[in-house]
Amino acid sequence: MDPTLTRVWQLAAPLVEGEGMEIVDIDFRHEGSRGGRVLRLYLDKEGGPNMDDLSRVSRQLSELLDAQDTIDGAYTLEVSSPGINRPLKKPAHFARFVGKRIRVRTRDLIDGRRSFLGILGQVVEDSVILTQEGKCYQIPFSMIEKSNYEHDWSA
Repeated sequence: MDPTLTRVWQLAAPLVEGEGMEIVDIDFRHEGSRGGRVLRLYLDKEGGPNMDDLSRVSRQLSELLDAQDTIDGAYTLEVSSPGINRPLKKPAHFARFVGKRIRVRTRDLIDGRRSFLGILGQVVEDSVILTQEGKCYQIPFSMIEKSNYEHDWSA
């Protein structure tokens, strides 16, 4: 992980946890035609955060990052919920979605494929077990490039 993101995570985690939430992901990139930098924190909690939660954390975090002089130069801070198809980054994230549909993209091929969409059967020590079209795939965390919960709109 980028050293700046690591530092932001270290500073933000106690603040976010103190507000009863968790950091799902942090993203820092250049955006727009002018190349402005945007620092995005995606926060979640049981039942989902509301606008007051996100605004409160945004204000506190902005003050903390400025006081610690964490990021050189100008940037825009955005604090939001991860959305309905939230990313899954940690084993604990996956554990909350056992029995649900998830999408996983791997760095390398597993049984000739890198993209999976199926039901998360279980989370074991170093991997997830996903069932797609009747076939089980064991996918090591170390091979997961990107993953997210996929809301079933037909349910």
